[in-house]
Amino acid sequence: MGDKQAFDRALAEIHNSLRFLADHGCRGFDCSAISLAKLEKWGQLPQYLPETLDDIGADLGDCQRCRLAQERNNIVFGDGSARAKLVFVGEGPGFEEDRQGIPFVGAAGQLLSRIIEAIKLTRSQVYICNIIKCRPPGNRNPEPDEIKTCFPFLERQIAAIQPDFICALGTFAAQTLLKTATPISRLRGRFHKYKGIKVLPTYHPAYLLRNPDRKRDVWEDMKMLMKEYRYED
Repeated sequence: MGDKQAFDRALAEIHNSLRFLADHGCRGFDCSAISLAKLEKWGQLPQYLPETLDDIGADLGDCQRCRLAQERNNIVFGDGSARAKLVFVGEGPGFEEDRQGIPFVGAAGQLLSRIIEAIKLTRSQVYICNIIKCRPPGNRNPEPDEIKTCFPFLERQIAAIQPDFICALGTFAAQTLLKTATPISRLRGRFHKYKGIKVLPTYHPAYLLRNPDRKRDVWEDMKMLMKEYRYED
């Protein structure tokens, strides 16, 4: 049993014991309205002990929850600062990412690193992850059931980091986070919201490698992001 589970169980046992004594007439302790109000909230205390990225990674474990586990080499959990103000979310691992277990380290990742440098940040200052954590065979698009299985772990990562901004890289990241079927070409260029967090969709670096004429669009998006990021400082 983990420390958090043990703590929750101990609180529940204390709560039940005190209730039992009070119900049977025990008045040997302060049962003021303030004290009882605190007791009522004990079951909510875990919300003040948010899980960490390490907790989430441990829960993910050697994940076998979907078919992607059959051919992957490494789970690609995420990389960067656990206190990042900005999180980049991509689609899924590619060949190099699957080999190294680190997101965005191939050709698209090198371009992403240059984009991050262009907005005056470093990879160590941001957090980088994907909608899915295992490479689809042949770099095919992720299937809806694979996204559905993996997305809750990304939601928990975002909740643990509590960033101010998310940059959604490409169609799958943007549409999944925003729960929409709107094309990325119509989503980019403005901020959206995910659970109160500002989300800026833009083209995926891999798309830019195939369509370099779209780099200007991404740079316009990054200027918007940089302006908002600095404003929030």
